[in-house]
Amino acid sequence: MTTYGQFCPVAKAMEVLDERWTLLVVRELLAGSTRFNELRRGVPKMSPALLAKRLRSLERAGVVRRYEADDHPGYRLTQAGEELRPLVESLGAWGTRWVGGLGEADLDPHLLMWDMRRTVPVNAWPRERTVVAFRFDGVSAPVAHWWLVVRDGEVDICDYDPGYEATVTVSAALRTLVRVWRGDLSWQMALRGEAVSLDGPAEARRDLPVWLGQSPLAVVPRP
Repeated sequence: MTTYGQFCPVAKAMEVLDERWTLLVVRELLAGSTRFNELRRGVPKMSPALLAKRLRSLERAGVVRRYEADDHPGYRLTQAGEELRPLVESLGAWGTRWVGGLGEADLDPHLLMWDMRRTVPVNAWPRERTVVAFRFDGVSAPVAHWWLVVRDGEVDICDYDPGYEATVTVSAALRTLVRVWRGDLSWQMALRGEAVSLDGPAEARRDLPVWLGQSPLAVVPRP
C-alpha cells in the first residue's frame, strides 16, 4: 500500500483507495455484485489475481467483509465501504460532465452488456420470455454478438446464442451504443439518424428504448 507520510485524512483515505482498480471494485460492490465472478464481469480487463489482491487489501482496511454462502465466498461492503457510495456517485457524475472523450480502449462490450443487465427496468418488459439480440459493427467476431434474455423478472446476458428467437435485434457500432447508454446521445436521435437500427415487430421496436433505458448517470447534465 502506498503511504504519503501525512496525517491529513484525505491522504490517509487515499492510502486505501488510490491503488489502480480499487475504486472500480468498490463501484461493483455498490452496484450489487457479491460473487467473485460477478465482480470480474464488472471489471473484465482486470486479472483474477489482481482482483483477489485488491479484495484482500480492502478486507484488511475494513472496507469489505468476506463471507461464505453455499460453500462459495462472497463479498459485501462494511459500513465504512457503504459510506463510499456518495464519493463514487460524485466521481461518476464529475466524469460524465467533464471527461467525455472515449478512446478505442474504453469501448468494452463486456462492461456495456453487464451494465445493461443489472439496470434494465424489468417491470417494463413483457411477462413472457423476451430476447433482445445485439449486433455490434466493427467488433471482432467473438464479442460482436450478444443476447439479453428477460423472463419472470430475471435477467441474463449471453455471449452465445441461447437458442431462443430474438424479439428484436439491435444493430449499431459499439461506440454508438456506448454513447447512447452513457446519455451522450439520446435513443430518439440515434434511431432517427439510423445510427442504431432495430429489426423486429413495430411494437417491440417502439418499446425497445424503454426496455433498455440508459445508465443511471445518463441524467447528469453536461456543461
